[in-house]
Amino acid sequence: MIAITLPDGSRREFDHPVSVAEVAAAIGPGLAKAALAGKVDGRLVDTGFRIDQDAALEIVTEKHPDALDILRHSTAHLLAQAVQRLHPGAQVTIGPVIDNGFYYDFAYERPFTAEDLPAIEAEMQKIVKEAHPVARSVKSRDEATAFFRGIGEEYKAQIIESIPANEELSLYTQGEFTDLCRGPHVPSTDKLRSFRLMKVAGAYWRGDHHNAMLSRIYGTAWLNDKDLKAYLTMLEEAEKRDHRRIGRQQDLFHLQEEAPGLVFWHPKGWAVWQVVEQYMRRVYHDTGYGEVRCPQILDVELWKKSGHWDNYQDNMFFTESEKRTYALKPMNCPGHVQVFKQGLHSYRDLPIRYGEFGACHRNEPSGALHGILRVRGFTQDDGHVFCTEGQIESEVTAFHAQAMRVYADFGFTDVQVKLALRPEPRLGDDATWDKAEDALRAALRAAGVEWEELPGEGAFYGPKIEYHLRDAIGRTWQLGTMQVDFMMPGRLGAEYVDESSQKRHPVMLHRAIVGSMERFIGILIEHHAGSLPAWLAPVQAVVLNITDAQADWAGEVRKTLANQGFRVESDLRNEKIGYKIREHTLQRVPYLLVVGDREKENGAVAVRTRGGEDLGTMTVADFASRLRGEHTSRRTAV
Repeated sequence: MIAITLPDGSRREFDHPVSVAEVAAAIGPGLAKAALAGKVDGRLVDTGFRIDQDAALEIVTEKHPDALDILRHSTAHLLAQAVQRLHPGAQVTIGPVIDNGFYYDFAYERPFTAEDLPAIEAEMQKIVKEAHPVARSVKSRDEATAFFRGIGEEYKAQIIESIPANEELSLYTQGEFTDLCRGPHVPSTDKLRSFRLMKVAGAYWRGDHHNAMLSRIYGTAWLNDKDLKAYLTMLEEAEKRDHRRIGRQQDLFHLQEEAPGLVFWHPKGWAVWQVVEQYMRRVYHDTGYGEVRCPQILDVELWKKSGHWDNYQDNMFFTESEKRTYALKPMNCPGHVQVFKQGLHSYRDLPIRYGEFGACHRNEPSGALHGILRVRGFTQDDGHVFCTEGQIESEVTAFHAQAMRVYADFGFTDVQVKLALRPEPRLGDDATWDKAEDALRAALRAAGVEWEELPGEGAFYGPKIEYHLRDAIGRTWQLGTMQVDFMMPGRLGAEYVDESSQKRHPVMLHRAIVGSMERFIGILIEHHAGSLPAWLAPVQAVVLNITDAQADWAGEVRKTLANQGFRVESDLRNEKIGYKIREHTLQRVPYLLVVGDREKENGAVAVRTRGGEDLGTMTVADFASRLRGEHTSRRTAV
């Protein structure tokens, strides 16, 4: 007898090998119809997979957390089938699942364009209605190579040739279309209903610019039409909030080809930067961090000792001088260790906390660059804590509380905490990683935090807590990190004297709250749709005169507020007041201060918000008090 244990603890017994689909049918016709795949002893499989020994089984339906990836992967195959129907001779290459969707790369006699997508999508819908069963078969490497070469799929044959010779390969067939794939896939094409083709791009075969250029077609797929519509609506809103477009509109920054991945900050954008930096500088000061400043370039020998040379050199920039090779720093930690090493430290001195607005450079691929969200040159609100093992928990819990306050002040209240665990490759042995990971788990428990674990996603020198923030339209952004590092202090010779007068290596905690300043400002712009709260806005208020008769008073108001530290401009142009109001509203200035004869006579201003609310007449002192209160409370709604 074969015993199948279900998630609720119940058991089903069969006197013969049984497929996932047959188990679902034995439970009930509704489950049989809803089954998309199975999970046998933790491994995802097709519904046709046969179970021949006792096993734990989950039936994957649309409610299962793995369902969406399976649907998306199957929809990528659906796309490839439709392309080959409409464009015989097109070769398929790779088609993975990505965030929110999938793509497939094609080799064809001409590049595909956006004009091709409607016909391809219509053919995909036709294949869905045809309800082709999706069948898995297994071939040896040689058999699979011969098969794909026989149908003119040279790229698939090249992929197979890079796979070890002793591996059996799985192929999936639906109708006339067969593809190489590990699976699993949905049982039939009629399970794929809610999808949309999004765009076409170029991509080099295997990511190498020496190879042929392929056509990459991107798509999105969802469990139902409601989710698809919600995603497309979110994309429309994201387009409106695009930080690059708002950056141009508000004259905040620009990028240009002569400096790829590097940002030119304009006065208004730099004003926002300075507000964020000075805010974070106060956080440093209030939580016991000494601010330091370290060199931009360091000899590669230091990067070899730290482990970056072996694990990170492909992402680093190098330069030479007097026959010595230097690296532009991709991160600040080795420099902070050098500061710690200057002088002898006692255990009584620990923890020692350093903070730096450190400028770093990483050699990101040009195709990955994206406005100021993904750049090659960036500045971090970076900090490092040198402490004992016994101090890890208190330092991490204090950092967590500090980070949550900062995020709330910037308008983020939905924060998910994740724990990224040991990657491959990595420094150190498993025992050291066990200790580091358990230390972070203990700290999160002490902080009363629920978290998700991410196997394989830690840094090469230690595990890390990640803070993922959900923005106003539901997207998540990974920002802050707290990493435990038992490796680098020893590799770089950092020591302190313990209670027994013995020299020991401190634990190094790597922490950042906003992370890259460039990226954080880009996220802020998109989260607030350019309408930054008054305490953050590059221009907090603009004074508008109705006629030239009030120009002097408007100038005096501006000067009075500017002398109190507020970012205020005046618009004294000979334009109608309605035109001025519209223009500065589009610039998302939080407050518009209108002055006419009555306001001039009474030493006051008529206050309007960018949202169109009329706050009435105020004295300049009262308005200054209101604005100062928003600095204090970090009020985000204007």
